[in-house]
Formats: sequence, structure tokens, C-alpha cells
Amino acid sequence: MNFISDVLEQFPSARPALLAIDANGERRVWHFGELIAMSAGVSGALAARGVGRGDVVMTLVGNRIEWVLTLLAAWRMGAIALPMSTQLRPGDLEHRIAVANPALCVGEEELLASMPGGVECMTMADMEAVLDEDRPQEIPASIADLAPSDPALIVFTSGTTGEPRAALHTASYLPAQRGQAENWVGSNKDDLVWVTTAPGWSKSARNVFVAPWLTGAAALICDARFDPAERLALCEREGVSVLCQAPTEYRMLAAKGELRPMPSLRRAISAGEPLGADMLEAYREAWDLQIADGYGQTETGHVCGNHLGLPVKPGSMGKPLPGTQVRIEDGELQVRAETCPTFFKGYIGDEGSPSLIDGGWWATGDLAREDEDGYIFHQGRADDMITSSGYRIGPGEVESALLSHPAVVEAAAVPHPDPERGSVVRAVVVLRDGSAGNESLAAELREHVKSVTAPYKAPRIVEFADGLPKTASGKLRRAELRR
Repeated sequence: MNFISDVLEQFPSARPALLAIDANGERRVWHFGELIAMSAGVSGALAARGVGRGDVVMTLVGNRIEWVLTLLAAWRMGAIALPMSTQLRPGDLEHRIAVANPALCVGEEELLASMPGGVECMTMADMEAVLDEDRPQEIPASIADLAPSDPALIVFTSGTTGEPRAALHTASYLPAQRGQAENWVGSNKDDLVWVTTAPGWSKSARNVFVAPWLTGAAALICDARFDPAERLALCEREGVSVLCQAPTEYRMLAAKGELRPMPSLRRAISAGEPLGADMLEAYREAWDLQIADGYGQTETGHVCGNHLGLPVKPGSMGKPLPGTQVRIEDGELQVRAETCPTFFKGYIGDEGSPSLIDGGWWATGDLAREDEDGYIFHQGRADDMITSSGYRIGPGEVESALLSHPAVVEAAAVPHPDPERGSVVRAVVVLRDGSAGNESLAAELREHVKSVTAPYKAPRIVEFADGLPKTASGKLRRAELRR
């Protein structure tokens, strides 16, 4: 098996595959035939630099065509792709390089300047020369015949609860994205899909172009910084029909007052943390769409979501993918590994297979509950649980209640030591523009939480902040708030 022959070569060469917009707003449509040919040329350049089957090829590139071509070239030749976030600092890179031992790093010049020594680098200038059809090029590497269990992709976890770990996925991981592509992304051959996630994260590796192509859709990548007005203008200009954004991006669009009808959009999805009911309603009114939340981990890939054709339940991350078995044990969401086709092979540097329990269940560490219709609701991380006066309180419950208040854009709930209750709920809140954080509003928020959920969950401490600490992938770092 090989992603190049099994997927890309199945399309007509002249069929549009990718719309790439660079940091200056220049656009180019890439067709499948061009992507096959150009990534073959890149594979020759990688091989000439000593990269072979099973070697790790790292990228330090934004949402640019060079990133896409490098991943395709690596998969063509049987190398292992290691996409990295462009926000990583030297210390972050040192840790990841020590674990993954890349043979080569393809990167933007300014980012490579902070690379630790000892790793051969290929710059954007080098890539430009490789893509220049007027220059003689190296002989492309042959398309490797891979076994489903051969390694293909490394994605580091976000480090929400500790040191980032290198999750290794196999060649079968790529075609196995078809399940979530059809059910959650919900794209088809007539769509232009924009997944705004930056390289280096699990959702990017599986959804920016892999998932759309598995359904015959075209993908969009844009290397510009996030700007609410330009984000919507680009969607209108290019006719984006499926949009996947982080919850923070949806909130920022709404907070800036930019929402307006988007006729080309037929589906909007998100993942990472639930959007509040008021936020979902704002988008329903503006776009006539329900944002479909989903859930997955670096280790598992997509597990569940508000899938195409199913009613969307506000606050829910939906139902499991067809065939994927999940259960909730002692409040924790667990996945039966053998039923999850995108389950990882293991962590690099750790001996043996992933640690499973009870004969094959993966403990996600995420708290969840299931309603009578089988919809799953995220309740926070197991290590984020707040115990106050004997009550066990999921931070997600408190945060959802706070987010339903019109003055609140973002919220985080963490435990705060208390001599009588063991701990109490402390809320850190980011307000919409024009709202003033004061004791009067803090009291109002406490009463609001009491009005929408059990009173014992209401925060006894309410603090206001300009922003919340997050990982580079946008996940909340509650550990920093607990310090």
C-alpha cells in the first residue's frame, strides 16, 4: 500500500486537489498530477541527501505547499513524516529531535536558525530549486510498497499533562481516515475544505488534505496569520463549503462582530473543547448551520463526533464513528483499540505496545458522560477533576455554564485549596470587548452558574484575564492555572 498510488493516482491528473494561498495572498491551484510529479521530485532530493525508507523527515514549515509536498514525498519513499509546529522554541526542538532522531529537516530559513546542531537541513531556497522545472533534478524515489504496519507518521502530543510524547502511526493510518472524512468532515467531490489547523498537530496531519482527498474534495491551505475579517472574506471569495476551525477561532470571529451569512458554507466543524450553547446559537442564526463538534486524540485519531446526518446536540462531541467501540468507566472515556482503525502503534522511546487495560481498552484520561441517546459529553481531564466538600465536579460543566453568559468569551475552571472544603472552584474568565471585570460581574457570574447547573458547581473565586494559557495546538493548560 502507498498513499500516492492508492489515493492521488486514482484521480485524473488535471483535477484540482489543493488551493494554496501564501502569506502575501498569492493563490495557486495545484492539480493531482502536479502534486504527484512535484512530490516525486522532492523525494529524489530527499534521497540524494541520504534519506531512505524508514528514516524520519521533519518539517518546520507553515501551511505552505512545501509542507504538503514534503509529506507526500516521505510517504512515497516509505520515510516517516514528522511535521512540527512552527511555534516551537529551541528547547522544544531539542527534546523532539532527541526522541525522533530525524535524518533531515525541511524548514523555513528563519525557523531553521533556531535548530540544534547535528540535523541536516533543507531550506525553502533548496525547495525552490527542486521545484524549478527548468533545472536538472535528482531521479525520483520509487513508490514504496508498504505493509499496513510500516511506520509513516510521528505526531507529538501537546504536552497538556506532561512532557510531549512521540506517537507513531503506521501506513494504514492514512487511508483509515476515510471513516471520519465521510462521517464527521462530511466532504464530497464538489467541496472545497478548509481545515485551519497549523502543521505539527494531529488534526492537521489527518484533516488538512488527507481527509478531503479521501472523499474526492479539494483542500485549502493558507499561510497568513489569523484575522477575523480576512478569514470570512477568504471563505466568501474562494467558495469554501466545509470549514473546520478551533473553538478559539470561532469565538474570536463572534467576539469581533464579524458574523454574517456565508452562502457557500454547508458544513462547519470543530474539535478540542466544546463551544457554549450561546456561541452555537449565534452561528446557527448567522450561517444557518450547527457547528458539529468532534473528539479525538493524537494516539487514537478521530473517535466520535456530531456526524453528518445526525442531529447536533449543543455541548456534545457526538457519537462514536461506526464500528468504533467506546465505554465510560468511572467517568473516564475509554476506546477499544482493536475497533479503532487509526489507533497508534506506540510511543517512540517506550518499549512494547501501547498500555491497554481490561483486555484491550485505551484509557483516554478524558472525563465524559453519555446521555440517553448515546451522545457523549466531554467533562474535562481526569487529572482536572475538582473535589469540593465531597462533590466531584468536572471543570467542563462549570466552563459550559460560564460560557452561556453573554459577557464571557472563554473560561477555565480549576481547583483552589480551601481549609474547610478541601478545594473550591476557581474560575478564570476572558470577557468580550466592552465588558468590565469587577466584583459585581463576578457575583453575577456565580449566580448565573447556579441558575444553569447544580449550585455546588458555582465558582467561589472568579478572576478575569486577558487570555488563557494554551498549548500551541490551542488546548487549555489548566496545570498553569493551578499553580
